[in-house]
Parts: sequence; C-alpha cells; structure tokens
Amino acid sequence: MDVAELKKKILAAGHLPRHIAIIMDGNGRWAKRRSLPRGAGHREGVRAVRRVVEAAGEIGIDYLTLYVFSSENWRRPKEEVGFLMGLLEETARKEVADLNRNNVRLTTIGRLEELPEPAKRVLQEGIELTSKNSGLTLILALNYGSRIEITEGVKRIAQEVKEGKLRIDQIEPALFSRYLYTAPYPDPDLLIRTSGEQRISNFLLWQIAYAELYITEILWPDFGGRELYEAIKSYQERERRFGAVSQ
Repeated sequence: MDVAELKKKILAAGHLPRHIAIIMDGNGRWAKRRSLPRGAGHREGVRAVRRVVEAAGEIGIDYLTLYVFSSENWRRPKEEVGFLMGLLEETARKEVADLNRNNVRLTTIGRLEELPEPAKRVLQEGIELTSKNSGLTLILALNYGSRIEITEGVKRIAQEVKEGKLRIDQIEPALFSRYLYTAPYPDPDLLIRTSGEQRISNFLLWQIAYAELYITEILWPDFGGRELYEAIKSYQERERRFGAVSQ
C-alpha cells in the first residue's frame, strides 16, 4: 500500500488521535551504521521532523509533541550538546516561516529559560509569529523532564495551600493537571517511540496514563509520513477502554 492509499484509509476510518507524542530516538545509531559523525544523524533527524509535521498537518492532527532535548541530555559530551543547541537555533530560523505559511502554531514545554540565549530568542520569535495560527499545534519538549515538571507542580500547589489559596480537599487529578507545563493541551492519545527502545525516558509520565503505545524498530531519521500513518492505523485498530470492560 503506497502512502496515498494509507493516508486515504486512515482518514476513512476516522477517530484520529487528537494528540500524538513522539520520542525521537536513533539519530546516533543511524549515523554510526553509516560511519558518519553523530551530527549527521541529528541533521537527518531534522528532515524527519519536517516530514512528520507535514504529514500530521495534512490529515488534521491537532497536537504533535516532539521530545527534542531532555533535561538529562545535558549529560552528553559538551561538544554534542553545543552542536545540538546550534542546530536547534539554525533549524528554528529556517523552519519558522514555513510553519507559519502552513498554519502551524509553534510552542514549547520545559525549562526554556535555561537554553542558550540565541536559541531561546529564535524560538520565542517563532512562538510569537505563529501564535495566531489555527492548524496543527507543534509542541517542542526542550530541556524537558517529567519528574521535574511534576515536582514543580507539587511545589506550586503546596505554596498555594500554604497561602490559603487552595484547600487540600480540592486537590484531585484534574486540578493537578492544571499545574503541569501541558495544562493548555489535551493528554496524548498515541505515544510513538522509534529505534525499538522500550522505555518512556521521563517523558510525559502523568499525561500518557491512558495513551496507546507504538514502538517501532525504525530509527528516527528514517521515519516519515508513511511510518506516522502506520502508527495511526495501529491506533485505530485498538479498543480504548480506559479501565472499563470491552464493549
């Protein structure tokens, strides 16, 4: 089945996931298999991002969250971190105009304030430029870690209880969700992880409680529209019960 047929099939099936989250893994292994520097894998990974954003926008996905740089990624070699930050700035400069033309709204989650100033400035400009767009919302998880996010939410709630703005008996899951970085967005329906690794890697731990998981052996630089549509097809074939019994 070619990509056009696959696209037609999933659109006909309906019940598309409203929010897709992706752990983009395998850039380094992609480069190693080709005897290339890791940077080449990261650059190819940017092309995969472009393909997936385009494919998601074409079929009307509302939200796409990409795990770009985790709070743990600072532990990588200094040279690689520097390269990634430079690539982030370069990519944002090149891609924002296209995102805007395609009615994509760019936003971020994570501790953006800790990024290098040039990358942070370009991202903020892109967020402002695309803020009125009404198509796909592209959420970049940058300097993001779910445990930090949850801890910060707990601290904010504790402070409001201390100040008398919130009662302990008001604290419940729906309220807690409002204290997370993702408060403006619905929880993901589908979580995709590339490269075959079977772990969550501190990504959206609270938000993916009922997400459908799709793990593929394909390395991120080889991922594109077809692979995204195959993941969605798998999602459409599942029965989501949310703890209830089968219908």
